[in-house]
Amino acid sequence: MTLDVEQASEESTDTLLERITRQVPHLRRSEQRVAAIVLDDPVSAAQFTMAGLAEAAEVSEPTVMRFCSSVGCEGFQDFKIQLAQTLALGLPVTHSSITADDSPGDVAEKIFDHTISSLDRARRTLAPAAVEKAIAAILDASDILFVGFGASGVIAQDAQQKFPLFGVPCQAPEDFHQQFIAATMSGPRSVTVAISNTGHTEQTLTVARAAHKAGGTVISLTGRTSPLSEMADVPLIVRTFEDTDVYTPSTSRLAGLVVIDILATGVALRRSPEHTAAVRRMKSELAAMRQSDDTGEDPS
Repeated sequence: MTLDVEQASEESTDTLLERITRQVPHLRRSEQRVAAIVLDDPVSAAQFTMAGLAEAAEVSEPTVMRFCSSVGCEGFQDFKIQLAQTLALGLPVTHSSITADDSPGDVAEKIFDHTISSLDRARRTLAPAAVEKAIAAILDASDILFVGFGASGVIAQDAQQKFPLFGVPCQAPEDFHQQFIAATMSGPRSVTVAISNTGHTEQTLTVARAAHKAGGTVISLTGRTSPLSEMADVPLIVRTFEDTDVYTPSTSRLAGLVVIDILATGVALRRSPEHTAAVRRMKSELAAMRQSDDTGEDPS
C-alpha cells in the first residue's frame, strides 16, 4: 500500500473532530475561528444553532456553512449529526488534558474517554485485507516468533500465552540476543511478528531483518507507517491517539493486545475440528484443576 493510498484510507475513516483538526491549517481564517469553537468545547458546540455558532465564533452564518462543507459535511444539520456520533464514542482527549486540579473522578473519565476513542480509531483504521493476510500466513506457519521491547514486549508475551489458539509452537524471548538467534534460525514457513508502536525500535528492526533474510515471513504491528512496516511482508497499522514520543504507550498497548486476540481467534476458527476439540479439552482440564485447588480434592 502506497503512502497516498494509506493516507486516503485513513482519512475516509476519520471522525468529524479528527477531520477538523487535520483541516485547520487549510481553512480560511474566519473558518478557523469556527473550528476553534468546536474543538475547544465540542459538547457545547453540538447544542448550537447555526446562528448561535456564528455568534460564538464572531462570523457570519454563510461562513459556518462554508466551514461545514470544508470539513466534509453536507450542511449544518449533517455537521451536528456527525458531531453527535463522534461524541457518542467519547472525547479523544490526550493525557495532557489531565491537570493537577482534576479530581480522581475527572481523571478516570478522561482516561476512559481517551481509551475508548483510541480503540475505536484502531478499529476503524485497521485494514481487513491485512488482517486476512496475517491470519493466512500464521495458518501456514510451522512456528511463530513474537518480538518487542518495553510496552511492545508486553504484547509479545501475551501473544505467546495464546499458543494453544495459534496451534503451532510459539516463543517470545525477552532477551535481544535470543530473539536474534531465533530469527536467524527461521525457515521458509516461520513467521516473526515484530511489534513496535513507533516502528523505529532498532533492536526490533534488527530481529525482523534477520528473520526476513533467513527466509521467514515478517508480520509487523505498528502505530504508523515506519521502517518496520515498510520492510514487513504483512504490515498491520494500529492507529491510536497516543503520542509515544511523550508518554509510555498505554492505549496503543491495549490496541495491540486486541489485534493479537483478533489474530488468535481468526486462526483458531480456521483450524481443524480436532484442534478445536483439543483446545476445549485443555480448557476443561484447566477448569478441573482450578476447582480441585479450591476444594483440595484430587482432580483424577
